[in-house]
Amino acid sequence: MADEALKEDDKIAADWAAMAGGGADGAEGADAAGTTARVLNQNEIDSLLGFGDGDGANRDNSGIRAIIDSALVSYERLPMLEVVFDRLVRMMTTSLRNFTSDNVEVSIDNITSIRFGDYLNSIPLPAMLSVFRAEEWDNYGLLTIDSALIYSIVDVLLGGRRGTAAMRIEGRPYTTIERNLVERMVSVVLADLSAAFDPLSPVNFRFERLETNPRFATIARPANAAVLARMRVDMEDRGGRLELLLPYATLEPVRELLLQMFMGEKFGRDSIWEAHLAGELWNTNVPLQAVLDTFEYSLRDVINWEVGTRLTLNATPDSDIRLLCGDVPMFSGKMGRRGGNIAVRIAEKIEKSRNTP
Repeated sequence: MADEALKEDDKIAADWAAMAGGGADGAEGADAAGTTARVLNQNEIDSLLGFGDGDGANRDNSGIRAIIDSALVSYERLPMLEVVFDRLVRMMTTSLRNFTSDNVEVSIDNITSIRFGDYLNSIPLPAMLSVFRAEEWDNYGLLTIDSALIYSIVDVLLGGRRGTAAMRIEGRPYTTIERNLVERMVSVVLADLSAAFDPLSPVNFRFERLETNPRFATIARPANAAVLARMRVDMEDRGGRLELLLPYATLEPVRELLLQMFMGEKFGRDSIWEAHLAGELWNTNVPLQAVLDTFEYSLRDVINWEVGTRLTLNATPDSDIRLLCGDVPMFSGKMGRRGGNIAVRIAEKIEKSRNTP
């Protein structure tokens, strides 16, 4: 019995081997594959998982990292916000040219949605973070200037020669002169940002403070979503990056306007529909009520009314009669008779200013 069980097990094993690789050939193939199998190196593993060595702010997520990050932020597309940022770029190009007296080109890299905490952790230091307040919206925003743009602005404003890269000194804090020059540039950018939002909703962005430590620039909860616009400022052979972050809570007062596909969300006029609607309005029947007089009684008196109770009106044949459409007074006139019907001769039209009680 034991021999038969062993033979049965061997047969099952042979069948499995045949299914996996075709019997003996499959075994030889497996051995061959085992001798030629190549082990992935660290760079290939990082690329597969989406954890590359590139800058996290500039690279595109792929692999498993893209799958993980896709569920982190629920990005609501705001079409009108892209129009606002396009206006901002055009206005900044002109304003910074006047501010630096140099050839300045401003371009927008991308507009993304990100968690506020993730953004603070991804800011390359050293940098300056400008906290500003949207007064009409009663909330805050963040403007980040990287070190390359800081030293480029300082170099341009203080008369640095063209053709030489801005000198970057590591290991020291920013000086008062550098902070003041950057603050002036931030004021120019915020003025352009206010002007870019003006056609949509008037708002004043007011500069509050300048920080170099991201921990002191916390304007929202780390899990809150925000819109991040990355811009590039080029001044011939100098320049740097400027990032504008607006939390969704800041944009909430104008969210409905930002969801529009274009300004005003108005389509073309339909003359046929307008003519049809006007014709139907002219043919509409409107009921009118002629009011001789009005008076007030208490609820107790009304309850005590009986059959035969008389209500005395303070109206005479010469009193004015008001014609009402619903609760809206329309005309006034005199009562009379025409043929066998009671009629009202309209004397004047009651203006809207007289409708108020």
